[in-house]
Amino acid sequence: MSDQLLSALPGATSEGFVTVAEAGLCGMITLRGDLGRLAFALAPLGLDIPAQRAITQADERSLAWMSPDELLLMLPYAEAAETTRTLQEELRGEFATVANVSDARAVFALKGKGAPDVLAKLCPVDFAALKPGEIRRTRAGQVAAAIWVTGEDEMRLVCFRSVAQYMFDLLTTAALPGSEPCLYS
Repeated sequence: MSDQLLSALPGATSEGFVTVAEAGLCGMITLRGDLGRLAFALAPLGLDIPAQRAITQADERSLAWMSPDELLLMLPYAEAAETTRTLQEELRGEFATVANVSDARAVFALKGKGAPDVLAKLCPVDFAALKPGEIRRTRAGQVAAAIWVTGEDEMRLVCFRSVAQYMFDLLTTAALPGSEPCLYS
């Protein structure tokens, strides 16, 4: 067995009217509990608790609101294990959970003006209303996913690693040249 860390689909990229690429290793930590109590544990990271369906950022870290009692901390993969231990220690004795889910997730980057169009084919979301700094939990096809805008003409989608190939195939098919619906131009 190799000691080399690999993302779900290393180097997977597809060029259509949008570029779909597996984004590589990403550190992700799920925190559950009273958001007010989680705030003090996250303060040293420079991250504020996000508003409903929002993402806050500080340096290379992002904190996403996932539900009234759940946050998703995204950070460099190399920092995930140590940050998990630190947060678990900070929250010891609190009614809260901290779990490193980095290796259980796959992340895809969609780049191009038609990124919302690709996702609109798969998700029941009004992507015209999705702005930078907002996140949506939804389904893409039959897969649970979270989607957010990361920059101009750029979006990210995170799903379970176990369905990474299926998700890549869905996104690739939805981005085939000649299938652009031009819904959000």
